[in-house]
Amino acid sequence: MQHLIDIMDMTVEEVDQLILKAEDIIANPAAYAEKCRGKKLATLFFEPSTRTRLSFEAAMYELGGHVLGFADANSSSATKGETVADTIRVVGCYADIIAMRHPKEGAPLVATQVANVPIINAGDGGHNHPTQTLTDLLTIHREKGTYEGLTIGFCGDLKFGRTVHSLLQAMCRYPNTKFVLIAPDELKIPGYLRDKLDKLNIPYTETPDLESAMPELDVLYMTRVQQERFFNEADYVRLKDTYILTPEKLSKAKSDMIILHPLPRVNEIPRAIDDDPRACYFKQVLNGKYARMALIMKLLGIS
Repeated sequence: MQHLIDIMDMTVEEVDQLILKAEDIIANPAAYAEKCRGKKLATLFFEPSTRTRLSFEAAMYELGGHVLGFADANSSSATKGETVADTIRVVGCYADIIAMRHPKEGAPLVATQVANVPIINAGDGGHNHPTQTLTDLLTIHREKGTYEGLTIGFCGDLKFGRTVHSLLQAMCRYPNTKFVLIAPDELKIPGYLRDKLDKLNIPYTETPDLESAMPELDVLYMTRVQQERFFNEADYVRLKDTYILTPEKLSKAKSDMIILHPLPRVNEIPRAIDDDPRACYFKQVLNGKYARMALIMKLLGIS
């Protein structure tokens, strides 16, 4: 694997190996402190980010490497009309590996066609977010101990939520997975994902009702309704508070269910939920650093 654009670029075996590597990094951080000494990571973020960008930077620093790049397209030569391809060619002269976020679906794939260093898709529009998926998988593995036989509820913006699209596809490959897709009609999963579930004969249900779905879930993956993906402000305002996870709704959940959220949250998870032992979204943030450390090493060919 030279690049990571889509989580499906990785085989199940590669994913499992990377998760085990991340687990070892967590257990033995000192053993990895100099693994990327002398290496440079470029973070090219054409779209705003806090967690993903800082997670990549922290990952590289903790491996003993260096970081360069930009956090805003307005501070790059994109404002002068430079193409993504030219930006990648230039930055590839300075860095050993590139993590790239872009608002246009497919932009990281274009980057791979001209790159002479590994490219990591750090999110492309409403399409994919494979390193968040690795983060999610690591969290599920640490909290549940398995990927098999889980009922996973995705709630909120399933149409534009790239983290949902990536994790759903990744979990399709593990035995006896079942999905509960909780969304209003306007925010249901894209047709290509529904077609994939049907083709693979993976059981799923679609419902607009979070409360009725709660008792059967092993994992609840909450998402925010993303204002930046809407063309119509009125539609956003109408849908933005559709799903709010209250203690009352959570009282119907299994005692060992875990709550995940790619963050940032807005109103969908009140702070009252943070102290519930099932709330794992801040653990998820920390796990993201370790998953990205493992990935950087893999793409650089460092064991």
